[in-house]
Amino acid sequence: MELLGKPVRKGRSRRSATWIAAIALAGPVVLVAQVGFGEYGDVVLNKRAEVEGVRPVIFPHWFHRIRFACKVCHSELGFEMRAGANNVTMAEISEGKFCGMCHNGKIAWSAENCVLCHTGRIGLKSGIRGGDSTLGPGRW
Repeated sequence: MELLGKPVRKGRSRRSATWIAAIALAGPVVLVAQVGFGEYGDVVLNKRAEVEGVRPVIFPHWFHRIRFACKVCHSELGFEMRAGANNVTMAEISEGKFCGMCHNGKIAWSAENCVLCHTGRIGLKSGIRGGDSTLGPGRW
């Protein structure tokens, strides 16, 4: 048997395939659940989080942007296109507003999975990781 063009010794192919499948399946979950600072372009939401006793939210903007046009969130879901301008509450998300429109347990995980969104380190300031200036119309 060959794995990525290299022969695999007899008896190891099943174990190797199992590890590859486990890493492929577990990788994204581990990355999402890690506490951190966020990647370049991520939006940190901490206007209310720490006040409510939870970690800041790190919103992976570009992860969502490659899947949806800007208007989906910024027109249809009501997010203003300025970091820090939105006053989103967990009650609204649970009612199906803002993030809750998709994060409802059917389209994407539901709001009960707190640690999948509230992954920021305590003390992170709200804003866009990497800066809030653009070469376009101004500051976001």
